[in-house]
Amino acid sequence: MAGGAMTDTDCAHKNYPGKMTIFVFLACLVASSGGLIFGYDIGISGGVTSMDSFLIKFFPSVYAKEKEMVETNQYCKFDSELLTLFTSSLYLAALIASLFASVITRKFGRRITMLGGGVIFLVGAILNGAAADVAMLIIGRILLGIGVGFSNQAVPLYLSEMAPARMRGMLNISFQLMITVGILAANLINYFTDKIAGGWGWRVSLGLAAVPAVIMAGGSLFLPDTPNSLLSRGKENEARAMLRRIRGTDDVGPEYDDLVAASEASKAIENPWRTLLERRYRPQLVMSVLIPTLQQLTGINVVMFYAPVLFKTIGFGGTASLMSAVITGLVNMFATFVSIATVDRLGRRKLLLQGGVQMIFAQFILGTLIAVKFGTAGVANISRGYAIVVVLCICVFVSAFAWSWGPLGWLVPSEIFPLEIRSAAQSVVVVFNMAFTFFIAQIFLMMLCHLKFGLFYFFGAMELTMTGFVFFFLPETKGIPIEEMDRIWGKHWYWRRFVAAGAGGKVEITSTV
Repeated sequence: MAGGAMTDTDCAHKNYPGKMTIFVFLACLVASSGGLIFGYDIGISGGVTSMDSFLIKFFPSVYAKEKEMVETNQYCKFDSELLTLFTSSLYLAALIASLFASVITRKFGRRITMLGGGVIFLVGAILNGAAADVAMLIIGRILLGIGVGFSNQAVPLYLSEMAPARMRGMLNISFQLMITVGILAANLINYFTDKIAGGWGWRVSLGLAAVPAVIMAGGSLFLPDTPNSLLSRGKENEARAMLRRIRGTDDVGPEYDDLVAASEASKAIENPWRTLLERRYRPQLVMSVLIPTLQQLTGINVVMFYAPVLFKTIGFGGTASLMSAVITGLVNMFATFVSIATVDRLGRRKLLLQGGVQMIFAQFILGTLIAVKFGTAGVANISRGYAIVVVLCICVFVSAFAWSWGPLGWLVPSEIFPLEIRSAAQSVVVVFNMAFTFFIAQIFLMMLCHLKFGLFYFFGAMELTMTGFVFFFLPETKGIPIEEMDRIWGKHWYWRRFVAAGAGGKVEITSTV
């Protein structure tokens, strides 16, 4: 079975009755607003660090270096550890916060975790907008990071548990769609606030992070908890009533029985972290580590964090660089709709493989374009036409990510974990996502300075590796009920050696087969 692909016959599964209800749609729409705070921060960071007034106030040495003559090595103009600490401190905070969020999610439910994340993010946004020095700026960033860690831990789980199996991909990807909306909004805001006379536009950009925080926190007050979460906390009657409501039918017996069986297995687990390390959960553990890690090694955050800085580096003016970031933000958002429209029809594997190949070609072409003009010296003047070609190449890369590894990097992990390890495993996903986001953000400017155009070849090689990983080791998960997902591993050519032969390791907890 090449690449671990499986047919519907290979992995038969139940089709629970039910339909997409307005209630589920609205609940998922509100929950997915958690992606707004993550996306807004990704977009806002690179924009404000390209504003002269922001650099003069907080990073004057970077500003002085930026204003040197064009003959300065373009690769190394922005190499500042303090500047990258400002950007990447959020992701280190999110990493640590997600571990605590796992406990809250398991004991108190997904909704409370999202509410807490929104409130903490709001406080961080206020501090950043009012920042008087670098210390205040970084403290605000840390609070933003805690909010991101909480929301990224809870929102994908919430969406996967609320959605009907056949539409889980579309609804879960609404989280990634909101990330792209947040990025685009931030890029547009940066473009206009950069024009504010008096040099205080960066305060508006940073302070407006309060808007998505209020949307998330306010929305969480009205969200119901998922049937899975209610059951795990012993609220059987509420869980059955909620399942009937979100499926739009009273015929929820088979699905409810499977949820109860999963909940009973979950309650028998004293330490989900230790359980996650057991051999039978090896496939899920590997996916929870490698999928978020590889998602960051695409190099997407290099483009989205530092798009304005990157465009300045290759010769765009300040305003032009912010406008180019707006363009990539638009491409990112609209390409995500492609994934929403196709993920439950084509499946996860096809999108990941196609997107991976497209990103490989885009990275190698982009690296070559920059190598031809800047070489290793990092000194060049590029024409308008050449710059447009570079932007187009970046847009090809961004679009590929936006309909493959962007949304699916959150969707696939959130749908493959059994209930007893779900909150712990999702924290592992967030930890590795944020760890490598932090790592890449912290060293990107240094890597650009030392590897020069070779940095794009490096990310291209990573995309080649991850595409091979998907082909050989990731089974298809479309349309499979979330509480039956374990069975795919017993059918996979490699992972079946870790689980009970041909069964998927946890068949004993399901009420019917």
